[in-house]
Amino acid sequence: MYKRIYYILAIVFMLLATACSKEFLKKQPQGELSEEQISSSNGVEATLIGAYSILNGNVSGTWGNYSAAPSQWLFGEVPSDNAHKGSEATDQPEMSMIENFTTISDNPNLSRMWQVYYEGVLRCNNTLRKLAADQAGMKEVSVARAKEIQGEARMLRGHYYFFLWRVFRHIPIVPESVTTMQEAMGIENNQDVTAAIEQDFKFAIENLPVTKINNQYGRMDKNIARAYLGKLYLYQKKYPQALALFKEVMAGKDLTTMSFAHNFDITKENGPEALMVSKHAINANGSADNANIGDMLSGLHENTPVGCCGFYQPTIDLVNAYQVGDDGLPLAPANYRAKPYISDLKTDANAYTLDVSLKFDPRLDYTVGRRGVAYLDYGIMLGRTWIRDMNYAGPFLGIKTMIPMALFATHAVPGANYITGLDVNIIRLADVWLMAAECEVEANNLPAALKLVNDVRLRAAKLEAKKTATGEDAAAYLVKPYPAFASQEAARLAVRTERRLELAMEGHRFFDLVRWGIAKETLESYAAFEGSFLPAYKDVQYQASHDYWPIPQVEIDRSNGALKQQ
Repeated sequence: MYKRIYYILAIVFMLLATACSKEFLKKQPQGELSEEQISSSNGVEATLIGAYSILNGNVSGTWGNYSAAPSQWLFGEVPSDNAHKGSEATDQPEMSMIENFTTISDNPNLSRMWQVYYEGVLRCNNTLRKLAADQAGMKEVSVARAKEIQGEARMLRGHYYFFLWRVFRHIPIVPESVTTMQEAMGIENNQDVTAAIEQDFKFAIENLPVTKINNQYGRMDKNIARAYLGKLYLYQKKYPQALALFKEVMAGKDLTTMSFAHNFDITKENGPEALMVSKHAINANGSADNANIGDMLSGLHENTPVGCCGFYQPTIDLVNAYQVGDDGLPLAPANYRAKPYISDLKTDANAYTLDVSLKFDPRLDYTVGRRGVAYLDYGIMLGRTWIRDMNYAGPFLGIKTMIPMALFATHAVPGANYITGLDVNIIRLADVWLMAAECEVEANNLPAALKLVNDVRLRAAKLEAKKTATGEDAAAYLVKPYPAFASQEAARLAVRTERRLELAMEGHRFFDLVRWGIAKETLESYAAFEGSFLPAYKDVQYQASHDYWPIPQVEIDRSNGALKQQ
């Protein structure tokens, strides 16, 4: 994990070229740079690109990076009421342990998460150390550019630490002065890492431009730093400080004019809602190192155009959360669970008919694939034949991680259509809108919160209806703005519900439940409902210790006692 990283001259040439979008992240090792080369201006820039490359959760190889995915689907959605691990009960059983809170410290998904993001921290530190050497010596990097590089590296480092802190909570801080594996392994995990993250984000705010450096959309910038520091403050319940930052990010923007669907459309990337994004691309030779490999298992079952792998399925509860009343507002869980829609789970395959009279928020069919409804350009979703084991993980499929079949040739790995170049939004503007709404609720400024929530809902109302095989609307789609919030508690519930509906399957839900302090009540209630249809999820018991995961045992062993399980 703490190996010295060398980067090839090809990376430098790509960096210096006028690249845009995903191009500046492409890396294909062909040789090593000498210490003199890596200490040059080009070498500093190359180490920075190496630090960026960890954003997609991959150090090397393709398979096995699922827990380090920038979408954080395995830690942020699967343990929540939004998603199942999917596939079959015997496939990737270590993921099932994460879903049902029986994880132990030797789970390989934990060690992968730890190792990838500490590799990211190390690469950021390498960049900062090389830059300091340049500024103390030859000064090949201009003073202005040096500040930007520091801002980029520290923004990335803060992100990597935040991901680690959110999953493991008690983590060590690795100083820039640490250069060897032995030194790093001796660092204890008894410090407040949030203070270090805060300082990194503050430095990034002060030293990064608002516009993208070199017009490269994957670069860190001032608004990303503002949004992320606001998010950190939100987790700490520092609502006024968070809100001030969110307002700076939102200033001059109108979410209602932006397309919800474009956030998951590979042909519409780099749009106005994209804030912090993990950029992905299929390399010219067809290799997948820079692709969206973290989400590759969410490809559909082998009987579909994707051909693999059948994981990451939306829950029955999530689908029903999109039910609305006659007023176009979400139903309470007790109401939608009283008469749930379960597609063809309990119906003979040849006898099933889609009920198009059901009232749903239209975001449902842009988030979930369900039988009888058009699925991208694959045709009508066929139900059971598209799913690995419906009786284990339910009758629904995800959509947000998929690309159209017509784009496989240009945006997927040849012969592996489940590995694509689709970007992943780490923070998008609607997320900021709803975090700001949360802050307004906690300040009891209900009119301001109402405006922000309704912006999100008004945008959702513009979505085009999905169709059935006969061309009719697949549901009685309806979504309306809230007329008012009757109380602070009603507003709080509305914001939390809206975050679920808007951001479902994007890696936020479990972490939201934990920081709101409602994980136990929500997940045990959900498990009782979900388990009545899918027995594998029936008796989930949640404890306070489940708010975060154990430190990998292999890391504790390597530390010779410096790391403590807490």
